[in-house]
Amino acid sequence: MAPAKSGPPKSPVPHSSDVAAGPPPVVERVAAAFAAELARPLAPGLYLTATPIGHLADITLRALAVLARADVIYCEDTRHSRKLLGHYAVSRPLRPYHEHNAAEVRPHILADLAAGRVVALISDAGTPLVSDPGFKLVRDVVAADRPVFALPGPSAVLAGLLASALPTDCFLFAGFLPPRSAARRTRIAELAGAPGTLILFESANRLAESLADLAEGLGPRAAAVARELTKLHEEVRRGALGELAEWALADPPQGEIVVLIEAAPARERSDREITEFLERCLATQSVRDAADRAASELEIPKKRAYALALAIKNDRAGGGGSSTP
Repeated sequence: MAPAKSGPPKSPVPHSSDVAAGPPPVVERVAAAFAAELARPLAPGLYLTATPIGHLADITLRALAVLARADVIYCEDTRHSRKLLGHYAVSRPLRPYHEHNAAEVRPHILADLAAGRVVALISDAGTPLVSDPGFKLVRDVVAADRPVFALPGPSAVLAGLLASALPTDCFLFAGFLPPRSAARRTRIAELAGAPGTLILFESANRLAESLADLAEGLGPRAAAVARELTKLHEEVRRGALGELAEWALADPPQGEIVVLIEAAPARERSDREITEFLERCLATQSVRDAADRAASELEIPKKRAYALALAIKNDRAGGGGSSTP
């Protein structure tokens, strides 16, 4: 069975009367809201600013207002970031901050902050620090007792999760898998027991072999491959890992890719295993509290945990009658 495919719906063609009537009220409201953001006082500090992962309209009003007033903007690639800033007519000093110059540039950023400047940090796309440079900078800024402000916005991790049709209540983002097969398989084995939806980034040229290794290491789990999210050729393929590996090998996709995999199946717990856990808990906890803890940590039904805990307590009391927790 071919993996399911989806893409963004086509935008409706505007009616001629809509165009002739002029801009709708929402335009005035947005303009007023943006003007209010521009007028809002901007405290000195480091502003971690999310930028679009593809569709330029995904930037927030607050992000634009900060970038428009920042004393300096640090980014991964100045050529890439100038396209975004130019699109919105933002003209502020732009300086590179990436994995190759981070150690050298951090002291300059700290000096900017010590001088009371507004410093913005952006990545090439999405939310800074998520699989991008920045963690060490934030750590040093906090150690220097300077303010750090996080401006939420676009994220390929969350966009892929929402479109995957996989559970969203618990997930683990694990970045990129190692490029070499042996190291990649070792890493997959480490991630095999992840209790939530597993989210990975992958390059297009390694996707097929990575999916094949994932299928071998994790089995026929449900998965999704989301590529070019928010862009013109956005695509989401859903299916079992093995099916997706075959698709990627036969028709290699291009673009930025997010891989999402369902969580490890819950392990069946034996009565003996649960009883041993409960016996340790009952040394200091009530029957009800011990059962609640077992249900949570061992991922078993509360009714089963309570029945076993009650049996242990009755047995300790000599097996007679019911016992109040």
